Amino acid sequence: MTKKIRRIGIIDIGSNSIRLVIYEHDDRGAHRILGEWKESARLSERIGTDGMLREADILAVAQVLLHFRGICETYGAATIRAAATAAVRSAANSAEVANSLRRRTGLAIEVLSGEEEARLGFLGVINTMSVRDGFLVDIGGGSTEVSLFKERRLLHSVSFPFGAVNTCRAFTRSGELDAGQQQAVKAMIEQAAAAHPWLFTSPGLPLIGLGGTVRTLGKLDQRRRKYPFAQAHNYRVPAESVDELSAALAAMPVAKRKKIDGMPKERADIIAPGLLILQTLFRLIGAAEYVVSGAGLRDGLFYETVAPHRPVADDVLESSVNNLLALHAFMPEAHIRQVERLALKLFDDLRPLHGLSAAHRSYLSVAARLYRLGAAVHYYQYHRHTFYMVAYSRLDGLSHREILLCALIAAHKTKNRTRQTLQPYRDIMTESDESLAAKLGTLLQLAVALDRSETQPVEAVEAEAAADAVRIRLRSREQPLLELKEAASVDKEFQKAWNMRLEFSSEAFSTN
Repeated sequence: MTKKIRRIGIIDIGSNSIRLVIYEHDDRGAHRILGEWKESARLSERIGTDGMLREADILAVAQVLLHFRGICETYGAATIRAAATAAVRSAANSAEVANSLRRRTGLAIEVLSGEEEARLGFLGVINTMSVRDGFLVDIGGGSTEVSLFKERRLLHSVSFPFGAVNTCRAFTRSGELDAGQQQAVKAMIEQAAAAHPWLFTSPGLPLIGLGGTVRTLGKLDQRRRKYPFAQAHNYRVPAESVDELSAALAAMPVAKRKKIDGMPKERADIIAPGLLILQTLFRLIGAAEYVVSGAGLRDGLFYETVAPHRPVADDVLESSVNNLLALHAFMPEAHIRQVERLALKLFDDLRPLHGLSAAHRSYLSVAARLYRLGAAVHYYQYHRHTFYMVAYSRLDGLSHREILLCALIAAHKTKNRTRQTLQPYRDIMTESDESLAAKLGTLLQLAVALDRSETQPVEAVEAEAAADAVRIRLRSREQPLLELKEAASVDKEFQKAWNMRLEFSSEAFSTN
């Protein structure tokens, strides 16, 4: 059956930049990003003293949109959503700007209200993070949206008319902030926040940051810490790091900021005001930690477009794993289901021996379903490819440590190889993770071995820990010769991980 593919272009006309993302979505529910493009706009700076966007600036935006529309046509994106945020929304001639852009480009321009912008940012985050309660802070060029959600439901949101670009313009021309200017910015934010009492009623929640300011913060902190995992989404930034960075950047000339490793040159002048907004809101709401989100408004627009009646995923991790499986549909589905079933049954039967938690069981489940992912690169040595594909495909719903742990379990071959693979990530992992990956990895190896023929001859498995051995009893519809031979080869690594040997017995019967 031929797969039906839909390509969607999402254009975000922001106050600082204009971005295009092209997504591909198919009838199996699989989606991926095909490409992303960005043009600097600084629309918040272009609004005149009369509050109007001039014709020359509208024409410049139209030219970018026409270019982006051409890219969409090249990619075959039949659906294009173009959404404008704070700069166009707050312009005195907002309706005229949107109509002019539509006439010049043929694109319907959605001018989002502050509430709509906050809701779409929430959709982007809640579909890519397994977090139940928190604050979202989206710092754009011309506005900052703050939302409170609990039990994965959006409760309150507000759009403040200050962002990184217009705050920089209002308080400093150089991009540097002295003590007096910093105090003035803080006072502005405090006065605006005071009108919304719900901001102060839920201390101790994470602050999940969206937008360029927060992404840059994450990138700078990772470079400073020499963080070994190049993943921005769901990255935690210590509060003291934000305070140190903010103080250092506020006093630093823009020319010097541009030389900092990881600093986008087009953001060097506005990073200090953006961080000050973030810091002040963090303090006011009494947040517990900073979390960087790599998903936001554009992702929210995509989810709403493909599933307008049910845009929020019930289970982020399950959706993410299922998406990877659908994108790599070459993997034998019945075999993958069998491996997961057997692995989880072994885990459950041996619970008195290992005493591991439900979270560890979920890691094994993820690894079991993705262990063959590396065969997309090459079947031989697919374990090596699997590690990098699982680790860097952005498994949503897991922390960085948990992603790496799932990748290690999925790719486990020998204890020595797992130790070598883990070595660059020691700063992220805990001391016990090497042993944990080996234990769960050998359970997965055993489950894979018990379907070596990929014909699912094993109908039931039982495992029981004896004095110095784990006894595995199989019930099969036929004698599982390949499976028993392969399972026996796992014994050596199993003993290293569990300090117990394997014993097998098999009961075969005919279905005739």
